[in-house]
Amino acid sequence: MCLAVPARVVEIRDKVAIVDFGGIRREARLDLLPDVKVGDYVIVHTGFAIEKLDEKQALESLKAWEEIMQVLGE
Repeated sequence: MCLAVPARVVEIRDKVAIVDFGGIRREARLDLLPDVKVGDYVIVHTGFAIEKLDEKQALESLKAWEEIMQVLGE
C-alpha cells in the first residue's frame, strides 16, 4: 500500500525538493509542481510532489497523521 503524505519543502535543487516529514528528510521530484517554493507544503506520493497545500490544510493533515500514529502505537 502506498500513502500520499504531507511534507514541508526545506530545500530545492533543480526539479528535486528536500522535504521534511516531521524530522525525516527525503527527496521529492517537482516535475508536476514547478511553482513550489521553499517553505511550501506538498503532498508526496511515490517520490513525487503531487499537490501543493496551504499551511492550514497541511497542519490539519499532519495533526490527523499524528493522532493515527498515536493510536497505532497503543
